[in-house]
Amino acid sequence: MKALLRLIVPRLAWLYITFVGMTSRIRVIGEERRSALRREGKRFIYAFWHARQAFLLYSHGNDHVAVLVSKSADGELIARTMALFGINACRGSSSRQAVAGTKAMVAALRDGFDLGITPDGPRGPARVVKAGLPALARTLQVPILPITNALSRKIVFKKSWDRYEVPLPFGKVLIRYGEPIIVEPGADLDSKAAEIARALDRLDAQARGELER
Repeated sequence: MKALLRLIVPRLAWLYITFVGMTSRIRVIGEERRSALRREGKRFIYAFWHARQAFLLYSHGNDHVAVLVSKSADGELIARTMALFGINACRGSSSRQAVAGTKAMVAALRDGFDLGITPDGPRGPARVVKAGLPALARTLQVPILPITNALSRKIVFKKSWDRYEVPLPFGKVLIRYGEPIIVEPGADLDSKAAEIARALDRLDAQARGELER
């Protein structure tokens, strides 16, 4: 039964999210920030809140990115779904198998992939950035690129730890990129983590405000 679920669930998720994406009106703000990094030949780390990840599967499919995913059973389903969208998975987490996850991300970066991390995942606390993200950016000497999306039609799982959002078809979607964040060699990691959290919260507020304009 578990093997059957691992086969079916990712395909159903791919079909649904693809349908949502194809029926949505998508607007992007700040994409020039990503373009500038790539034009300069720089790799970077996408940072986004865990609750916002569902639509990013569609908007950033086949984007030559590798995303950190936990080694849990849920993580396995997510990794299989990501693969259908052309997104690589680095298996590990900030709480478990951290070394394995870091090694996988280093290897992906060397292979020319950008990275993706939900800094409050996989289990929270919600909207709290752990020191692992700025530590990784400092070690790899790559910038962090904040990103979010705002959805006009969605289901919000209010009892989940992060109020996870699932997009609905036929809505508006606004994707917004923030300013890249650099973690200097001597930077205080806790201060940088707080800076990243503020940037993501500010980006969220901006995206929601711009969604209906």
